[in-house]
Amino acid sequence: MENISLWIGFLVVLALFFDFLNGFHDAANSIATIVATRVLSPKYAVMWAAFFNFIAFLFFGLHVAGTLGKGIVSLGQVDSYVIFGALVGASAWNLITWYYGIPSSSSHALVGGLIGSALVKAGPSALVMSGIIKTLAFIIISPVVGMLLGLTLAIVVYNLFAKSTPAKVDHVFRKGQLLSAAAYSLGHGGNDAQKTMGIIAGLLFSAGYLGKDFYIPTWVVLSCQAAIAIGTMSGGWRIVKTMGDKLSKLRPVDGFCAEFGASLMLFGASAMGVPISTTHTITGSIVGVGMVKNIKAVKWGVAGNIVWAWIITIPAAAAISAVFYWLARSFA
Repeated sequence: MENISLWIGFLVVLALFFDFLNGFHDAANSIATIVATRVLSPKYAVMWAAFFNFIAFLFFGLHVAGTLGKGIVSLGQVDSYVIFGALVGASAWNLITWYYGIPSSSSHALVGGLIGSALVKAGPSALVMSGIIKTLAFIIISPVVGMLLGLTLAIVVYNLFAKSTPAKVDHVFRKGQLLSAAAYSLGHGGNDAQKTMGIIAGLLFSAGYLGKDFYIPTWVVLSCQAAIAIGTMSGGWRIVKTMGDKLSKLRPVDGFCAEFGASLMLFGASAMGVPISTTHTITGSIVGVGMVKNIKAVKWGVAGNIVWAWIITIPAAAAISAVFYWLARSFA
């Protein structure tokens, strides 16, 4: 491969910074329940999650990366300025929502960023509507399915252990939650890191560094997995508090059901190549588990605020991205 130009190299670094922010911002998704139930301390929880985030590429294909690389914006319209605007828009929205402790979706921020830049460059014709519609549909599907899976698992587990003492249940699921958190972190790394892989590969392809065929280079896979793992190691404690405490009080058995239910959804979506939100999925699963205990156990006001954040993420990131795309082209 030819030497990468300074500008393209800068954008690759910017993409990896976004991937770091993704892990940092979404660390709450991977560790909130296991920290809230006090199975692991925050320090060891992030180490646990980061490890499984990193090795996720060994278990999943690169279907999601392909969707983000060529399934949101037409490859013919992708250039370095579109990528620049998308990454700045997504990163800025991640930082804003992290500051206010809002568990928004890094995935949808990135999708919104791509849409905003592409619209300013070439209008609606630049968009791949089939990929966008699929992504938008899963804004609803992923939390609903996550909720149903969490609710179903909770019903099954609660009935299986109905005659066990609380102490025995706690003992079993404090260990079980290590497995469920590992499974969820695998799903998180397998879906979320691939989104940045797709962005970098799309950038390299548009700049002529990949030849005639679109593919994901191995060095891109490894660097993206490493960036999201390092971000997870850094942790986003503001969001951990919202996810693990404010939404619904969790015990180890509850955390196990929520994490395992969400991980099943992530595994399925990654296999289908759908870039879903890990935030939406675990939130839905936590709500489902809370509903089994008592519908009043779910703090619906907090849940409502989270849903509003989901709704505005794509347009907000798109707006920021559009501005920075215009600025980059104006001063180029």
